[in-house]
Amino acid sequence: PSSDCVVAEQLCLSDSTCNATYRTLENCALAKTRLLSLDHDSRVRCLNAELDLGNSSLLHCKCHRRMKRQEHCLRIFWTVHSSMTDGYFNLETSPYENPANEEHWKTDYNKLAALVSGKNCSQLAGDATNPCLRATHICNLSKKCFRLRTDYASICTKGAGSEDVCDRRKCHRGLRNFFEKVPEDFTKRILFCPCQDEFCGERRRKTIVPDCSFQYNTKPNCLWLLDSCLEDHICKSRLADFQQNCQPADMSPDGCSLHNHAACLQAYMGMIGTPMTPNYVSNSSVEVSLWCTCENSGNQKEKCDQILGMFETNKCL
Repeated sequence: PSSDCVVAEQLCLSDSTCNATYRTLENCALAKTRLLSLDHDSRVRCLNAELDLGNSSLLHCKCHRRMKRQEHCLRIFWTVHSSMTDGYFNLETSPYENPANEEHWKTDYNKLAALVSGKNCSQLAGDATNPCLRATHICNLSKKCFRLRTDYASICTKGAGSEDVCDRRKCHRGLRNFFEKVPEDFTKRILFCPCQDEFCGERRRKTIVPDCSFQYNTKPNCLWLLDSCLEDHICKSRLADFQQNCQPADMSPDGCSLHNHAACLQAYMGMIGTPMTPNYVSNSSVEVSLWCTCENSGNQKEKCDQILGMFETNKCL
């Protein structure tokens, strides 16, 4: 199994040769972060440093979606793989461990069933026509789900109805906390609840508080959205994960190149709470999109359409 990048970095820094190579890669990554154009010799030096790591555990390390030092781990990954960050379709591999290799977050269904069949029974019985309301009530039965959902909802609705603008960065962090720390049995119910009417669809669309986390006053260009994503280690990592696990394949019966819809949905959930947060576009469909446009994209319109199409016309998703 792939090693943890934080552990791999410690091993590398204790070896003089690996340490020197790694420091070179750090300078290469720093130059990219500052959008400095590297001359030919510098680019060759950076590529050689990446090759010099050879079979080092640093070259093959991965991160975990729910690890405590996730941002530090992702910074290490992109330092080692800085040559992969030239553009959207060069994000060739996800920095995240395969979900099958990660620890499963189990829900205590016996405890949950006891709660559902007890005092909350009458409340839940009335939710049959609105699966999204029912999913919320089930979330409320879990202290962690209720607390983290309340946390992000309060952050993301500050400023609503007044001239104050919500703190989008804090809202996004609250959303990521919810989707990372609450077991997927709860989060998937809330995000993907099946709706038959617009009341249910409206509740589902507002799960992530679109006025703060999703919508701007005017739609920005999708290429601008991509640029702001690539400057952020978490967003860039989630995008790479999404691209890998939701890569469409027209010739495939299920529309997915990896034939794994569960991994695609998990990767989609990972995009929520990043600068490229997607959402449902209306109350009456399950179509999703980014809040951006490809108008005025000039000679990059094809690239822009591909970014938007990964959400709007993706058969795998």
